[in-house]
Formats: sequence, C-alpha cells, structure tokens
Amino acid sequence: MPRLAPYRRLFRLPGTRAFTAGNLIARLPMGMFSVSAVVMIAGTRGSYALAGAVTATGLAATAVVAPWTARLVDRHGQARVALPATVIAVLGSLALLLCVRHGAPDWTLFASYAATATTPNTGGMARARWAHLLAGDAEGLHTANSFEQAADELCFMLGPVLAAFLCGALFPEAGTLAGAVLLLTGMLLFTSRRTTEPPVRRHIPGKAPLRAPGMPPLLAVCLATGGIFGATEVVTLAFADAAGHRTAAGAVLALQAAGSCAAGLLYGAVRPAGPAARRLAWCVAAMTALLTLPLLAAALTGSLPLLAAALLVAGTATAPTMVTTMTLVQERSPEGRLNEGMTLAVTGLLGGIAAGSALGGWTVEHVSATAGYALPVTAGALALTLSLVGVSNRFTDQRTPH
Repeated sequence: MPRLAPYRRLFRLPGTRAFTAGNLIARLPMGMFSVSAVVMIAGTRGSYALAGAVTATGLAATAVVAPWTARLVDRHGQARVALPATVIAVLGSLALLLCVRHGAPDWTLFASYAATATTPNTGGMARARWAHLLAGDAEGLHTANSFEQAADELCFMLGPVLAAFLCGALFPEAGTLAGAVLLLTGMLLFTSRRTTEPPVRRHIPGKAPLRAPGMPPLLAVCLATGGIFGATEVVTLAFADAAGHRTAAGAVLALQAAGSCAAGLLYGAVRPAGPAARRLAWCVAAMTALLTLPLLAAALTGSLPLLAAALLVAGTATAPTMVTTMTLVQERSPEGRLNEGMTLAVTGLLGGIAAGSALGGWTVEHVSATAGYALPVTAGALALTLSLVGVSNRFTDQRTPH
C-alpha cells in the first residue's frame, strides 16, 4: 500500500526494528504509571485529590530531573546513563507500591513517586537515533517523528487499559508492579542495541537548548499542552468512577489515544505544507476546538459511551500537534544537544501534566467531574494564544544551524 511505503523504508535501515521493539516495551509503562497510581491511591485512601497531588509531585520532580538526565545521555551515551537511571526509577515505583500496600503516611507516597523522576525520556532517545540515522533526510525524519508520536499514543492507548485491568482484576498495586517490570525489561533490550546509538560528544559546543532562539515560547506551548493531558486523565477517571464504571476508565482514555495514533500514522505518510512554526498554530487551534466535544458530551448527556466517542474524535488532533512540536524542537536544538532539547519539551509537557492533574483532582473534589472538562479547553486556548504570539512570530521562526 502506498501509505505504508514511507514506513517500510524506515525499517529497512539496519538495527531499527530491534531498537524500536525494546523502546516500545520500555515506553508502554509511561501510559500505565500515572493511571495505576491514581487508581491505587484513590482506591486505598479514598481521595482523588491526594492521588492527583502525588502524581503531580512526581511529574514536577521529573520536570526538574529529566533535563539533567538527558544532558548526561548526550555526553556519555544512552547505554551508560539510561540503564542505571531506570533502575533508580523502578525502585521508586516499588517503594510507592509498598507504602500504599502497608498504609504508610501520606508523605511517603510523595517521596516514593518523586524518586521515579530519573526515568529516561525513552521517546526522546528513539527520536535521537532516528535523527542520527536520517541526517539530511527531511521527509524520512518527518515519517520517523510521526511514527514515534503514533507509538507514544499506542502506549498511552494500551497502557491505561492494561493498568486499569490489572488493578481491577488482580490487586490495586498490580499495574505499578507490571509497569516497573516492563520498563526495566524494555530498557535492557533498547540499550543493548549499540549500533544505532548516536555518537557520544563529551565536549558539546554551543549554548544550552533552553537559551536557543525560539525555544522558550515553544516550551511554553508544551507546558499548556501538558495541562490538557493531565486534566483529561484525572477528570476522566473520576467521571467513570462517578458513573459506576471505574474499570472502564482505561478503555475510555485509550480511545482518545487511538484517535491520535491513527492520525499520527496518516500524518506521517503525507508531506506537510509550509513551515512547522505556522503549522503548529493550525494544529493547536484544531485541538482546542475538538476539546469542546468531551465537555459538551459530559455536560449535556452525562453518558460515558458518548464521552468516549467525543474523546476519540478529540484525540485526532493530538498527534499532528505533537509531531509538529517535536519537529520544531529538533530544528531549534543546538548541535549535539538534541536529546536534551527534546527532553526539555517533554519536561514542559510533564510540568503541564502535573498542573493539570492537580487542578483536575481539585475540581473533581470541590466542583464536579463534568466541570473538570472545562480545564482541557482552557489549557488548549492558552496553548493557541502562545503559539500565535510566540512560536509563529516571524522573529522566532528561525532555525538553529546544525
């Protein structure tokens, strides 16, 4: 099929299938951990506010630690840094599990989940490998970025379903335990594939990505976009719980990721028109408009199936937005600091997710789950404003030379 030809060309490159398989296994828990933590804590302690605050703390800690981890990866290599960092994160997840299971004080939940901040940016490391293998091939890199975004969405589609199923069918801590095993196993496989790893540069020239032209407004957009994801996740879990279908929450969130995954694969098979900075504003505008659908479904009908359908449609704008964002990050990251630049973007997303999770938990507790769906729309409007004022501005639409 013509649509699949660009993807077939990617995976003809030696070693790409092997590192992708390991990376996908390691990335799947990214869609499991927060849902598992919310279900585990809320089910045991009876508070979505506490669950949202714990996950927000962990994400905020990751936002601080992740850029430093990425800088070490750029300087010393993926295998030497990512594997020990993963071991520390897995120990943090297991500590959280034990604290919840044995009724430890609330502060231990915050401390344990914060320890998971060393989790490496698995998607960023995969994108760095593609950028190394496809240097000078803009169309190939666009397809690779689209594939990686679709892979992100696939993991966020399957992860919540798997987490909710394990926590509901087995025991509340099962999702966290399974996620820790998958993360460590996948990272072992990924880091063992050394032939596709980007070369190490111990002395990296140039300024830090945070000070590169056009990066600060782009990171602000990532922060606002993360608020959409964080609020949607917590509010949807609470909405399904209030409707008496807690175990269906993972499937409902998976439909949103499914829409994004399909859109990402289609987006990667076509050649985008115009510069990425201008495309971003259109993508964010579409995402914001579609986010009104879940709000309307929840407010007007209160139906979980209709909400699921609305999230499916709303998700179709997510992947094109994130692909375009990552393309801009790659363009604007200084030479030799690509993994750090992409991790800064993820850090922005995580910071937004943390804020969205906390606000979503507070809104659910003090107002209602239905009212919580106004938060993603508000965050989308903020992201649109930032993309129009900052990212699309002609003074910031400059590519950093590589």
